[in-house]
Amino acid sequence: MILSLFPPAAPSEATAVLEPLLGAQNRPALQVGDERMLDFLDAVGQRLRTPAFARRHAELGPLGAYLRRGHLSAELARLDAGSRMTRFARFIQLPLGLVFHVAPGNADTVFVYSWALAALAGNRNVVRLSERGGEATQAVLAVLIECLDQADPVVAGTQRIVSYSRHDEAATTEFSAACDLRVLWGGDQAIRDIRRGPLRPSARDLTFPNRSSFAAISASAFLAAEAPDRKRAVEAFHSDAYLFGQAACASPGTIFWIGTASAVDDARASFMTLLKQIVDARGPRADAAMAIQKHVATYRLAAEGVADTVCFMGNEIAAVQLTSPVRLPRRWLGTGTFPQLRLDSLDELTPLLLRQDQTLTYFGFSIDEMLAFAQRLDGRGLDRIVPMGRALEFSAIWDGYDLLREFTRLVTVS
Repeated sequence: MILSLFPPAAPSEATAVLEPLLGAQNRPALQVGDERMLDFLDAVGQRLRTPAFARRHAELGPLGAYLRRGHLSAELARLDAGSRMTRFARFIQLPLGLVFHVAPGNADTVFVYSWALAALAGNRNVVRLSERGGEATQAVLAVLIECLDQADPVVAGTQRIVSYSRHDEAATTEFSAACDLRVLWGGDQAIRDIRRGPLRPSARDLTFPNRSSFAAISASAFLAAEAPDRKRAVEAFHSDAYLFGQAACASPGTIFWIGTASAVDDARASFMTLLKQIVDARGPRADAAMAIQKHVATYRLAAEGVADTVCFMGNEIAAVQLTSPVRLPRRWLGTGTFPQLRLDSLDELTPLLLRQDQTLTYFGFSIDEMLAFAQRLDGRGLDRIVPMGRALEFSAIWDGYDLLREFTRLVTVS
């Protein structure tokens, strides 16, 4: 049985959820950049930005800012700027049709970003939420329902957010068979399982599987920074690492220290001391289960020959020194676990990367240095290279996809 979370409705079967979305009365209902959807998303963003929400759930403030009319209009303008016209033909962008989203279970608010962009592109959407959704998910759903009262009826007529057991393969199969695009967030195996459900020949998948992310810090730049700048850098790293329990795809795991051995020793000691102070002041606090998880995971690295030293700074921070030959740990090791490795230069990082590696946050390097580094990667890995503090800042260009373009189709008029 399927629970209809938005708009709220009685439990039903997949066929009943799809029927109004596939009916002739909803074709076409929305256009790319439809003002009615823009109004609704802006109203949702305004409510999420209120101090009450931001205090309870830190991730809702950035989400509210993302949904601002000004920001979404800028994304649409970028889409328009990419429209092409030749002497003989014009290319216009139209919605794809029906988009089926399977949201991740490890980041409560990620589903809103991709769903909002798909809705802004004029699509009808079915979003399946994980049964593991937490308090932030419930808060977002409450705001969506509140804003529905003032929204144009087209919003309720074209958008569905549902929840059902992951074992209900029949529902997933039915939604998959009806959609024009299937957006899959989750672990590699979960995505493989869902992809067993066939799509129509004209439909396709957009997948966001397991990813790994890292941080790179110039030791000399960190040591040369003034004390307030050092603290701000570590605060930024704290936000990147601890929000979503270090389990988001963009959360930094391994820290790469770039510089001489002596400079790295000094910079690392200062950095970890500041991180301990910030965690003590801001949290989060690790419970007994998390502390045990981290001990088991880190000592397993040592037993596997991946790490040669492990240092615990209370239950909240575990620093792991990687050994040679280097094998980067890409699995989740517990909130606040940071493998570390010294390199002489950024170029030594290149052969360690794999295509599954997503985000590199950095401190102490110029934009020109990072652009040159990205060009030398030659497609080996990394889709995002961003300053420290912006790892979890969602963008319409994500994992190498321009999402607004993925959610639309080009029609040629000659």
